[in-house]
Amino acid sequence: MSEARSGSGAGGGLGAGGRRAAVVRLRREARVGLLPVRVIVLHGLAGSASVWHAYEQHALERVELWEGTLPWSAEGDPDWSLRDDPSDHVERALDAVPGGVDVLVAHSFTAGPALEAIARRGSRAPRAAVVVAPFHRRSPADFSWDDATYYLGGFHRILEEGLRISAGDRLSPQLRAAMALRVRDRIGPYGWQQFFGAYLRSPFLDVAALRLPVLVVAGAQDFAAPPEDAVALAAALPGGRLRLFDDCGHFAMAEQPRRFADAVHALLSEVFPEPSESPAHAGSPGHRAPSGRPADRAPSDVSLLPIPTPTHRS
Repeated sequence: MSEARSGSGAGGGLGAGGRRAAVVRLRREARVGLLPVRVIVLHGLAGSASVWHAYEQHALERVELWEGTLPWSAEGDPDWSLRDDPSDHVERALDAVPGGVDVLVAHSFTAGPALEAIARRGSRAPRAAVVVAPFHRRSPADFSWDDATYYLGGFHRILEEGLRISAGDRLSPQLRAAMALRVRDRIGPYGWQQFFGAYLRSPFLDVAALRLPVLVVAGAQDFAAPPEDAVALAAALPGGRLRLFDDCGHFAMAEQPRRFADAVHALLSEVFPEPSESPAHAGSPGHRAPSGRPADRAPSDVSLLPIPTPTHRS
């Protein structure tokens, strides 16, 4: 398995508690003979790359799949939260993939910093992005003290849900709850502040700079990231597409892997059509093979799937 470490700087090196630098690994090569589409998957806060295992099983054969392990992983160094900007780590992960990234896929907390990083990369941005269970509000007025209370007092519930999805029945509810509290304590107040601070910054995301297709995926039963956030983000993005899954919570790629993979397949087929899919498109001015640079980054077809706004925290 190929591994590359991002540059040092503010987040480089290793702290006493774990990794302080983003590390990327080649998880799966594309099938021989196919023009690869380089996809990097990024976990959320206190997560790990294992959350993408189910997607890997369903990914298209032409996908060259890379995983990024970020400093806020389950085994990272909690001290990253004392001084680092998470979007800087996302940029370093993108820079560390040999040949460049065609599609960025980010989950939960990492979705916001990932979009921030893409917005400032200009011509070096990926051709497309997928954000799963994003935290996003359209206006600062959309936040209230109740939101701070909800996420401060219930932060461990989000971590507990991650343990439930990853471990299944191997952990009793009591043990899972105790482990979630330990993970919360390891993240610490500064880690929580990074999470909620990124959420509070979300209304200021430069959506106009994100002129690329962005697939927004959410679960209708997500108690952590309100499904309304995904609806609002997809509507604000110039190239937003929305997929909202019923009977699904915060981890769509693990809870609904086939539906998630199908949604990603549709995006890849649109942005990177194979010759058999669209022969006439191959020579058009805006087309390029994966890992090159298009002549025009603005998507030719911007669509938002009409999804009814769900209720939150029922």
